[in-house]
Amino acid sequence: MTSEQLPRHRGRTAIVTGAAGAIGAAVARQFAREGASVVLADAAPASALANELQEAGGRVLDVPTDVRDAEAVRSLVAKTVDAFGRVDILTTIAGVISLGSAEDLARAEWDRVLAINLTGAFLCCQAVIPQMRRQRYGRIVNMGSLVGKNGGNARPWLDRAEQRGTGNVAYGVSKAGVHAMTFFLAKELAADGITVNAVAAGPIGTEMIKMFPEALRAAIPVGRMGKPEEVADAISFLASDAAGFITGEILDLNGGMLMD
Repeated sequence: MTSEQLPRHRGRTAIVTGAAGAIGAAVARQFAREGASVVLADAAPASALANELQEAGGRVLDVPTDVRDAEAVRSLVAKTVDAFGRVDILTTIAGVISLGSAEDLARAEWDRVLAINLTGAFLCCQAVIPQMRRQRYGRIVNMGSLVGKNGGNARPWLDRAEQRGTGNVAYGVSKAGVHAMTFFLAKELAADGITVNAVAAGPIGTEMIKMFPEALRAAIPVGRMGKPEEVADAISFLASDAAGFITGEILDLNGGMLMD
């Protein structure tokens, strides 16, 4: 096998937060197939996925982690380094959806969504920076969202009921914050050999958006919802050496719902 044919993440170590969800699991499987050692981080143990990857010959570490807890996140990184010697890739997929109108949004829900989706992503990024700087190498790929760019998918001027099944202002603000964080970190870390990018996913067919209105599904130009595996492909590319000249990019993956 030539060097060009080797798995593109061979010898790398990747942390995947939100690994127990559909997208996180797809990303973990992708990294494992492509040769990386994979660290699964979710609020609860991802035991079934860890067993699956290990049975397929993967090097896997399952570290239950609440991304809102800075100490727990630092421990995640320390355990990764102890097990595999390095942290090459971080993907911040851990997140929660929030639905409904701004008028009905409770302060506690706003705080919950921002704490997990934005603060949690930042704490994970912050925790890997020292190790990646020591290595002079790193790939950070954050999970953004179409609704962090387009003001939401719902069209309440046509049908107020659509707001009940799509991401609300708390979710959109959290993801817009992830996009801005990506820009800042990309500039701050570029000289250290670390790239920072994000994938702004549109409607992806997962349990998280099972209430997505049928009328909005019909508005997707390519005619279908996205697949978790398509998100995983995009993240894997941005985390690869082939993307070494790409940083500060918010990659749209939305079936044509937003083109910029």
